[in-house]
Amino acid sequence: MSGKVYVAGVGMVPFAKPGASASYDAMGASAARLALADAGISYDDVQQAYVGYVYGDSTSGQKAVYQLGMTGIPIVNVNNNCSTGSTALFLARQAVASGAVDCALVLGFEQMSPGALGSVFTDRATPFDAFDAVTDELVGMPDIPLALRYFGGAGQSHMKKYGTKLETFARIRAKASRHAVNNPLALFRKEVTTEDVMNAPMIWPGVMTRLMACPPTCGGAAAVLVSESYAKAKGLDTRVHIAAQSMTTDYPSTFASGDMMRLVGYDMAKEAARKVYEEAGIGPDALDVVELHDCFAQNELITYEALGLCPEGGAEKFVNDADNTYGGKVVTNPSGGLLSKGHPLGATGLAQCYELTHQLRGSAEARQVQGARIALQHNLGLGGACVVTLYRGD
Repeated sequence: MSGKVYVAGVGMVPFAKPGASASYDAMGASAARLALADAGISYDDVQQAYVGYVYGDSTSGQKAVYQLGMTGIPIVNVNNNCSTGSTALFLARQAVASGAVDCALVLGFEQMSPGALGSVFTDRATPFDAFDAVTDELVGMPDIPLALRYFGGAGQSHMKKYGTKLETFARIRAKASRHAVNNPLALFRKEVTTEDVMNAPMIWPGVMTRLMACPPTCGGAAAVLVSESYAKAKGLDTRVHIAAQSMTTDYPSTFASGDMMRLVGYDMAKEAARKVYEEAGIGPDALDVVELHDCFAQNELITYEALGLCPEGGAEKFVNDADNTYGGKVVTNPSGGLLSKGHPLGATGLAQCYELTHQLRGSAEARQVQGARIALQHNLGLGGACVVTLYRGD
């Protein structure tokens, strides 16, 4: 797959709390229309569509896309937990890069319920049996919701291994809020201080406060991917292309290492990033801006190290030196990230694409990272899958 793949258009609807959004199909259709309009093409030009969502019945993708038209094209429904949106992006990029199609629509949406994530199907084995067994052994806390156990346990592991302070995670959450102030599409736009985060209700004493966790969210986002020849023939926007991309799943170390950081995808992220850097011929020092999967402040800190933004064990210094924000080494989550923007599971990966595309176009307005030319996206789903994508501005 050697064909150059351009992000010709992106679209995103404002994220909202459960119960305060339009239905999933309306959000999806709206995001797709915005992406098509941004690209300057019609739905009739689209040759394949890849649609991601987690909480919904089969063929929900068709329900949303049919509002754009019914042209008989393949519509592929994708479910890969929290990495669903970027998995759809991965599949669409492959289709365009291989020459199978010249124009693909990628769409992600989610209509979520209030409260912590949980299993929908309780009459069969859960995909998280092995994850739960390791978590029971390493951290216990069976009464805490599963996602909080996993990522709180990973944060606790980093604290024990490197002496990381709880306040460091609070600094990450405060940084997210400062960025989100400038994002009109984010769910939470109120700035909070490190002290506010520390003083929020403690949901795991000594490990996590409530503000360190992202909220359940509803929303939709989309992108249009096109080949180089198609973009030139149609006169489409060629300012941003996908320079490298990798998708990984779990390794034996996920369960065998006895490390909660690895249980939540550290090795998946590290290997996906390594492959992307190798394919692009650059290292992490070349990055200008990163959108990474901060479902919890703890995971953002761990991911700094997995992506090579700082050395292993160096994340606390990275945060304290403000190297994760404007004026530092690399601006992370200028959108406000999942912590402030929200995390509608199927839409998250495409929302990251939306943000980074605007950053590389120079159209991110008050969030703009000056001179941004190289951007990295990290989207993680437990169970598991990790997609890392590198974009270049042409």
